[in-house]
Amino acid sequence: MQMIQPVILSGGAGTRLWPLSRQTYPKQLLALNGQDTMLQATSRRVSDGDRFAAPLIVCNDEHRFIIAEQMRAIDVDPLAIVLEPAARNTAPAIVAAALMATATAPEAILLVLPSDHEIRDVPAFQTAVDAAATAAQAGALVTFGITPDSPHTGYGYIRRGAPLADVPGCFEVARFVEKPKLERAQAFVEAGDHVWNSGMFVFRADSLLAEVERLQPDILAACRAAVAGASKDLTFVRLDADAFARSPSISIDNAVMEPTDKAAMVAADIGWSDVGSWGSLWEIQPQDSSGNALSGDVVVSDVKGSYIRAENRLVAAVGLEDAVVVETADAVLVAGKGRSQDVRAIVDQLAAAGRSEVTHHQRVHRPWGYYEGIDVGDRYQVKHLLVHPGRKLSLQLHHHRAEHWVVVQGTARVTRGDEVILLEENQSIYIPLGTKHRLENPGKIDLRLIEVQSGAYLGEDDIVRFDDDFGRDSATKQ
Repeated sequence: MQMIQPVILSGGAGTRLWPLSRQTYPKQLLALNGQDTMLQATSRRVSDGDRFAAPLIVCNDEHRFIIAEQMRAIDVDPLAIVLEPAARNTAPAIVAAALMATATAPEAILLVLPSDHEIRDVPAFQTAVDAAATAAQAGALVTFGITPDSPHTGYGYIRRGAPLADVPGCFEVARFVEKPKLERAQAFVEAGDHVWNSGMFVFRADSLLAEVERLQPDILAACRAAVAGASKDLTFVRLDADAFARSPSISIDNAVMEPTDKAAMVAADIGWSDVGSWGSLWEIQPQDSSGNALSGDVVVSDVKGSYIRAENRLVAAVGLEDAVVVETADAVLVAGKGRSQDVRAIVDQLAAAGRSEVTHHQRVHRPWGYYEGIDVGDRYQVKHLLVHPGRKLSLQLHHHRAEHWVVVQGTARVTRGDEVILLEENQSIYIPLGTKHRLENPGKIDLRLIEVQSGAYLGEDDIVRFDDDFGRDSATKQ
């Protein structure tokens, strides 16, 4: 079997899993069901070096450092981490990946995977991939049809057509169906000829590009220009922004899979879930004798069929049934489990009000580590900073604030004007307003410190960078 090139799409926002999933830290970057994040779990599923090449990851610019760090943590060295300069749905992202793959292997077989799905039966998944790759070698554009176990209205459906000759388990696609109403979904399940549309695909790169040229020439032209004009940014590949923005924004289903006459599907019973809501996460997690999935410091009495998650403090619940309760440092969600698909409406309200809880947590990740807010008041705020060994912040200054740093763990090397000072635990330093400064961790353990900011303006955009290890400029908060 020819080596398969995984393409992992990591551009989603996961708004229905708010408040845990935020724009700057969406669900694929979270460990929702085990120790690995969803992105890490997806990468591990395609880590067999005899079958799969190193993955090509397509992601948003603002997530690039987190993704790189998560891949390092599981010893995965991606073929490339490709940065989308604008959100254009899945079709342009996949076409750009296919163009990059054909540069070295014109007949490369691509396995396209969303980064935020759960697959519990990995051997069955790999068997399905092998069957799909066989069909793809012959020119088919293959999707994975998931055997339904309920009349789910949150998924699209595929009607199974005639079997493909010489490829057991593969079928022609008779039609794609948008997310149906409950009555229609029930009829699909009872008939037994419809499967859930998983959003996973296998095709030869050249076969896909030929169909895109026929069906969506504007996408192909924009992506060709974006790939041709791509630039290296540290370890990342940055697609040309102007060219990529010219592509229509459209899903690969609407752009190619629905209008093509080459669509096929492999029937896959692989323990799949798109983890698209708190209710679907409840379904795949271990439950107690009352049907509750509990995570963190949770105490319940007379609670049934509920999902309750505590991230930072004790959560106590009494007399609930079929409920969702999710606590984070700055927000708490309470919802009926059957309405967990509707969390997006809350996110929309928060976004319209300009609330920061939509975009980020109190803990904000940076390429050097993270910071999290502890307290904020008139003309001051207090943060906890963690800097990983060997990492350093940019050489910078602030026009409107001064800073006090107190080291509580590790060793800090501080540049302050022309001075370079080494600080150990329980030592502190003052950085006056307008002074060039830099913080770095020269040690072998994480550096932790408390930062007290004081001044007339404390926004994250009050920063002028003079030198930065991560290629950021003053306008870039990441």
